[in-house]
Amino acid sequence: MDSLITAAGLALAAGDPLGALDRVALREDAPALALRGIAMAQLGDLDRAKALLRRAARGFSPKEAVARARCVVAEAEIALVSRDLGWSAKALDVARATLEKHGDRLNAAHAGHLKVRRLLLIGRLDEAEGVLAGLDPAPLPPASRAAHELAVAGIAMRRLRTKAARTALEWARHAAHRAGIAGLMAEVDSAFLALDTPAARLIANGEERPLLLEEVEALQASPAMVVDTFRYVVRSGETAISLATRPVLFALARTLAEAWPGDVSREELVARAFGGKHADESHRARLRVEIGRLRAELGTLAEIGATKRGFALAPRQVRVAVVLARPIEERHAAVLALLADGEAWSSSALALALATGQRSVQRALEQLAVSGKVQSFGHGRARRWMTPPVAGFTTTLLLPAPWLNG
Repeated sequence: MDSLITAAGLALAAGDPLGALDRVALREDAPALALRGIAMAQLGDLDRAKALLRRAARGFSPKEAVARARCVVAEAEIALVSRDLGWSAKALDVARATLEKHGDRLNAAHAGHLKVRRLLLIGRLDEAEGVLAGLDPAPLPPASRAAHELAVAGIAMRRLRTKAARTALEWARHAAHRAGIAGLMAEVDSAFLALDTPAARLIANGEERPLLLEEVEALQASPAMVVDTFRYVVRSGETAISLATRPVLFALARTLAEAWPGDVSREELVARAFGGKHADESHRARLRVEIGRLRAELGTLAEIGATKRGFALAPRQVRVAVVLARPIEERHAAVLALLADGEAWSSSALALALATGQRSVQRALEQLAVSGKVQSFGHGRARRWMTPPVAGFTTTLLLPAPWLNG
């Protein structure tokens, strides 16, 4: 066994890339190139890291399948950090299978955690849970155990299971301290911050206040009638009525819930639902039609009664109607939520994560750039977009994930 290669590998495992480079910086053999690539990735030079890893993969012989697979896993991690979500997930699966076949369970588990993190970014929670369920955290070393628990916590937060998320993060914090890697400890602290920072706003009785993720979870479990602006549903207890494809009806439901227990004038309903400044007879006629449709949709949850001024909402089984609102009312909130992780995203990666067209994302980014909310660097395919985190709010609920189905 090459003592310098072993020492460099141990340095990287301990989060000391400079120590690793001291041992292999001048070497051009495949194992040294692979370690140099990982070291450069830890130092943030991702382009150089990718080039070194690809050289290393070409340098290993076909018989060195494990070494080649490790290079693929390392390149997948760089792709994830650089938000290259179009990188071949199949190549990672093949590498993971190779590592498992040859008994390298540690790196196979690392490949599994990378797959989970990618699935989380693009909102495929069921698949992420399935992969994570097949990974046994017990034999993992501290750094890998911390990564595992961070993945568990990430899924739990997106599913609104805050108790499970806190438990996983406590395990992650313990493992990160045992590993002694500063970057890993900072990642755990950042995840804890998401639990202790407002994630939404509650609008009730004409007033509003911020809600922590735990409070959002409690609200969803309560019997209150909730008009949810994150997933465009109206729910009470186990009953949920989606208005995601009925924007006018949802706007009316939200306006009525915000005013509950009071009523809303016809003029305000017209303005909120149709964008009209003055309610003429045609607007009033359309409002009557849409209110009738809303009555039919919400029939099991609430009545909508006419008043002298307009209309009022009257929940059937509960005495409370509230609105669960986004922390910021922003047309492109989902794009901002992804960018708020502090990483540099391409428009193609954003489109993949949001399951929408790349041109739509590009238009949103251009509008956000004009208002100074995002900034870009690079040109063409190398162009990347960034923004600082939204001050005072966690963006957990803004990320693309069907958490209401959890």
